Amino acid sequence: MNTDSRANPPLRQDARTIGLIGLAHGTSHFFHMLLPPLFPLFIRDFGFSYSELGLLVSTFFVISGIGQALAGFLVDRVGARPVLFCALACFMLAALAAATATGYAGLLLAAALAGLGNSSFHPVDFTILNKRVSQRRLGHAYSVHGVCGNLGWAAAPVFMGGIAALSGSWRVAAACAGAWALLVALLLLANADAIDDRKGQWSHQRAHEVNGSAAPTEHPLAFLKLPAVWLCFSFFFWSTGSMAAIQGFAGPALQQMHDLPLALTSLVVTGYMLSGAVGMAVGGFLVARAERLKRVIGACLLGSAALLAMVGSGVLPGTLAALVASLAGFGTGLAGPSRDMLIRLAAPPGATGRVYGTVYSGLDMGYALGSPIFGFLMDRGSPSGVFFGSALMLLMGVVSASLVGLRIASARLATRVAA
Repeated sequence: MNTDSRANPPLRQDARTIGLIGLAHGTSHFFHMLLPPLFPLFIRDFGFSYSELGLLVSTFFVISGIGQALAGFLVDRVGARPVLFCALACFMLAALAAATATGYAGLLLAAALAGLGNSSFHPVDFTILNKRVSQRRLGHAYSVHGVCGNLGWAAAPVFMGGIAALSGSWRVAAACAGAWALLVALLLLANADAIDDRKGQWSHQRAHEVNGSAAPTEHPLAFLKLPAVWLCFSFFFWSTGSMAAIQGFAGPALQQMHDLPLALTSLVVTGYMLSGAVGMAVGGFLVARAERLKRVIGACLLGSAALLAMVGSGVLPGTLAALVASLAGFGTGLAGPSRDMLIRLAAPPGATGRVYGTVYSGLDMGYALGSPIFGFLMDRGSPSGVFFGSALMLLMGVVSASLVGLRIASARLATRVAA
């Protein structure tokens, strides 16, 4: 009876955990955008170039990427919940550093602290979700997780830009971001029992135990020998390199291509993220047929790549180009829950924190390398390259996802033959 209650917790219990982790994930994505919405103000006050601003983004994601791979081991060892609270503390310090920055060094420190905080979230989030949420609701948990991340991305430009405009100071906006991280930490602390990963069981580990055999103990680094893990890493590298182009440079690129007002182009990133959130909400219903995951991912990313290439071609009038660029987010969002389920299928029992940490470090590397590349294109007067480059990276992501799916299918076939 107790085993059944752990395996199939009530909806209210699952929803509470999913909601809290969704809020935490949205906050981490919000802090991806702690500095980028303020770039025009940094150019005004400090005279930075786009390449220098791109380096701030690279600093965030290099530290996040290295830290994320290590955080997976830490989560598997000490648990996800204490690591989550340390990450939120880093966000508060990052906001304080940004609010008090007097030059490039201060902003670099803010980017580094925010990257350190961000490094823990994917191994933390997926460890808690996989342990605490019932199997039948896991696809929807991934969907909510992704939607909240996109909402965090979408909210940051409005929050940071709006407060900076109303207060007349980007320092006030940064301080308010720190206050938000504090409020989230207090809410999670008040509901700490719902995110306690020491309670609950791994759903795929339980399946091994029900069959009468526990998973064999392996070396902590054994998962690194799995080709599917590195193919997942490459998938994240390409798909988030594409995202870096849109988040950091789609607005300025459209300004240069079509002479659109800043008030309109600044909404492109928000529109892209909101479209992605809608796509992720729908995508939660597409993960039921596991064998179709790579097809879902491929079709969605191909559609988004086609829309971005159309924007880059310059054949669309300005306002329509901004709208089409925003709608491209729907395809990438639609692929999100299938992507997360694909990684789960590739993870060996008991190593989910390590696998998600390693795989999602590819996300950070994509941002870290993509941002200065696209900043360089902007400095060289090639705004259309932002959209063509973003589309090309999505195509490379399709190739990686297809290879992951083939690896998983081959492993399943080998297991059936051995049985």
